[in-house]
Amino acid sequence: MEEKNTQIKQQTHKTIPVKGMYEDWFLDYASYVILERAVPHLNDGLKPVQRRILHSMKELDDGRYNKVANIVGNTMKYHPHGDASIGDALVQLGQKELLIDCQGNWGNILTGDSAAAPRYIEARLSKFGLDVVFNPQTTSWRPSYDGRNKEPKTLPIKFPLLLCQGVEGIAVGLACKILPHNFNELIESSIKILKNEPFEIFPDFLTGGMIDVSKYNNGLRGGKVRVRAKIKVEDKKTLVITEIPYWTTTGKLIDSIIKANEKGKIKIKKIDDNTSQNVEIIIQLPNDTSIDQTIDALYAFTDCEVSISPNSCVIYQDKPHFLPVDQMLKHSTTNTLNLLKLELEIELEELKERWQWVSLERIFIENEIYEKIKPCRTDQEIDDTIFFGLKPFIKNLLREPNIDDIHKLRKIPIDRISKFNSDKANDILLAIEDDIKQVNYDLEHIVDYAIAYFERILKKYGQNRERKTEIRNFDTIEAQAVAVANEKLYCNYKEGFVGYKIKGDEYVCDCSDIDDIIAFKSDGTVVVKKVQEKDFFGTDIIHVDVFRKNDERTIYNLIYQDGAFGKAYVKRFAVTNIIRDKEYVLTKGIKGSKVLYFSSNPNGEAEVVSVSLKPKPGLRKINFDFDFADLAIKGKNAQGNILTRYLVRKVTKKLEGVSTLSARKIWFDESVKRLNADERGKYLGTFSGSDKLISIYKSGYYRLTNFDLSTHFVDDLVVVEKFKEQKPITVIYLDKTTNQHFLKRFLVEEILDKKVFFVDEESNTEIIHITNDWLPIVELCLEDTKKGKTIENEIIDISEFTELMKYKAKGKKLSKYFVKDIKVLESLPYEEEIEEEQESETVREETEEIILDNNKEHGDEDFIQGSLF
Repeated sequence: MEEKNTQIKQQTHKTIPVKGMYEDWFLDYASYVILERAVPHLNDGLKPVQRRILHSMKELDDGRYNKVANIVGNTMKYHPHGDASIGDALVQLGQKELLIDCQGNWGNILTGDSAAAPRYIEARLSKFGLDVVFNPQTTSWRPSYDGRNKEPKTLPIKFPLLLCQGVEGIAVGLACKILPHNFNELIESSIKILKNEPFEIFPDFLTGGMIDVSKYNNGLRGGKVRVRAKIKVEDKKTLVITEIPYWTTTGKLIDSIIKANEKGKIKIKKIDDNTSQNVEIIIQLPNDTSIDQTIDALYAFTDCEVSISPNSCVIYQDKPHFLPVDQMLKHSTTNTLNLLKLELEIELEELKERWQWVSLERIFIENEIYEKIKPCRTDQEIDDTIFFGLKPFIKNLLREPNIDDIHKLRKIPIDRISKFNSDKANDILLAIEDDIKQVNYDLEHIVDYAIAYFERILKKYGQNRERKTEIRNFDTIEAQAVAVANEKLYCNYKEGFVGYKIKGDEYVCDCSDIDDIIAFKSDGTVVVKKVQEKDFFGTDIIHVDVFRKNDERTIYNLIYQDGAFGKAYVKRFAVTNIIRDKEYVLTKGIKGSKVLYFSSNPNGEAEVVSVSLKPKPGLRKINFDFDFADLAIKGKNAQGNILTRYLVRKVTKKLEGVSTLSARKIWFDESVKRLNADERGKYLGTFSGSDKLISIYKSGYYRLTNFDLSTHFVDDLVVVEKFKEQKPITVIYLDKTTNQHFLKRFLVEEILDKKVFFVDEESNTEIIHITNDWLPIVELCLEDTKKGKTIENEIIDISEFTELMKYKAKGKKLSKYFVKDIKVLESLPYEEEIEEEQESETVREETEEIILDNNKEHGDEDFIQGSLF
């Protein structure tokens, strides 16, 4: 007994070295966590738990919603880590609004509110998920953890899901953070990859906001992006945060603002969170606080700006790899191409097998081979007889019949044999042959087929997936920029419905879901309402737009008939302040009044219209023109001036108009290449009436436009400024055919809103220098190639070197020697005439005289009996 106790004590106190154990077990554990838990696979972009959830949902899919608790329970036979991890992963997938169609309270990514319990919420696979994620024929399978079931190694996803959804995971000694990107931009970039075109992709977040991607570093370690909230100035004491940075919530954001206020870094009076479907954090400021300084402080000291460091790590070939996002997209595109090819090859084999069977069946029945098996007594005799009967026709088949084919032929019912139709069988064979030809064609042109696939996905599922996060340069852009429109406005003009979710009707413009909408109707009424998914504004709408409060530059030109048989009135007016949902009458209010002509002019343009009157005895002139510039701009409630007392047949626009408003100060923001009136960027001057803007491009063309703030400018912009008729453009270019430099100097021909190429776009030329300075100077570095010696540099005053010429002219040769280099020197000073900034007059002094003259011409004595304004 004592000996036994001694042996037990010796075994209990036996020393076990942990060095090797720790080394082996820890590596096994770390490898398992990296490969099976935290890091997504490059092929399908999914972590194992996500892949198992989607596979389980496909297993349960019958088109109806399933309780999340049921999905979690079914997934547990594939995922051995408990229901909590499955439920959390499922909610995160659902919140990405891509693969899962959710029903119930799934939480809020804006506020950070959690989803309801799994027994209360439901889910099913989205149409997009069913379309691009699953195909059992192209899926590689493996046994589940307990060997009872099969699960996919990776899903055959034909879409860059990893980059679209983004992912974050923390493993043992390894982390992964891939930021989400825009759905449409990823597909467009995949198409560019297939076309061997350059592409660029940047993150895009469901929470919106703004992002600076200047240091993104293609998503690799060491890069970072700065993300900002969108802050709107409500008034001089109120700021409203309308979009928040990715990776934060309204609660965390408010806590950071309160903490910064407590530390004295910002001053706020009150903060309210009204967030529900959209973010609305209202910040009230003290009386002595600067709005601009507060905005800068919010970005500097709170979570209104966050820095995110990506770390693009994925599993590939059973190992973690750090890949840039463009390489991931290229791999995804190649993988999609291979999957599409595999699907076509499978389809081709299925079509061939179907053709083989239809042909066998036709031979078997038409040649009455079934009659020859009547004397047979054994299965072997039957099989041999059928095979012998088919033997003469084998050369017409794709392959020699096998035993499975023979057994299948034996099972054809007598009813099918008696009703067999040879013509129908031939038609089926021809249809199959056409399908085979098409599949073979697609296989031969697999890249074009893949491009068409991506284009179909983009068209089918790309609606309402526009970029939500605005790419900006934070070093040069003001923080309180206007929010980007994130919805598209549609209108059914006849039935009177307006909204951003009535697809199929006529597109109006982009809008945000907090905008007000203004609608004008044919009976001469106008109403402003808050934009809805679908709202009724009244029948016979003639014009719809986003309403901008206090907009004094948008002028409406209107001609209406007073009553069913009354006089025609004309008016110009702006709509600045209006009570929402109240209908305003623009006519005199008499029953039967109707609009004869209407136009909306964002910069106060005044067009010329042609008026046709209904013929009447004694009426000498039934057609005349009217210029809206002869009419003063008044309020919307004004009745207008009498245009004619006769009935009007129709009114049509004859000439486009120019602005009649006061001069407007315009700036150009180089960082976003847009015009603005907010004093951001380079000041271009004051614009009014017929003033124009000239933009000159490195591509070798110029463009004259109006000064509309919505004008777009492309990236190779060289000069943008107010157009001056006598200011020349100077161009130096190299003719690569002759290897000679030419210079030309010309005045701009006034061709509005059209690219005017001053260097032939199809010629083999390279533009060296473009300027519109009055007195430009260049220095030429020359070489005498015949004598092989360098010539002394020559300085040229371009204004004296060449005369003005036509913009289409070839130009003057820069030098008889070879030009090695051209140095642009500082231009000579030139005194321009100082323009006085005066308001343009909107009403001509002789307005009534002109209109009365027109009246005399067509005999209308009541034509404008003074202004009724």
